[in-house]
Amino acid sequence: MTTPCPGCRTRLKEAGRYLCLACWSTLPVPTRRELGRRDRQAFARLRSLHTQLEAGVPLTQITVTTHG
Repeated sequence: MTTPCPGCRTRLKEAGRYLCLACWSTLPVPTRRELGRRDRQAFARLRSLHTQLEAGVPLTQITVTTHG
């Protein structure tokens, strides 16, 4: 199943993916690394990604970290 990518809103992303491949590749490497971590803070990082996308932060400037 595919859904619209929240990064570009023009391409489709696959189920289980945060963004389409083109948008994912645009994120900084440290951001991709953090988003790829599967731990108790994974959902908080995903929320941070979506909050920044909704605020219009360019993909190249998005950062996500887990504090605590």
